[in-house]
Amino acid sequence: MLPENDFDSMCGITDDELTARFNEAIRIENEISKAKGVPVVRYDGTKRQVYYEYSDGKIQYAEKA
Repeated sequence: MLPENDFDSMCGITDDELTARFNEAIRIENEISKAKGVPVVRYDGTKRQVYYEYSDGKIQYAEKA
């Protein structure tokens, strides 16, 4: 068995629980951004393009560089 250091330990949190916590943190941050009126950056997988989603529901695709 390999020795475990502090950086390898996840304090008993499973990968699934860590993923769920990460997704929840992103959801909360997006809600905060919408409440502040700041656009949320998202990715459209079908168009393969980044877009901004505003709190009023408006979507604006980013310009390709």
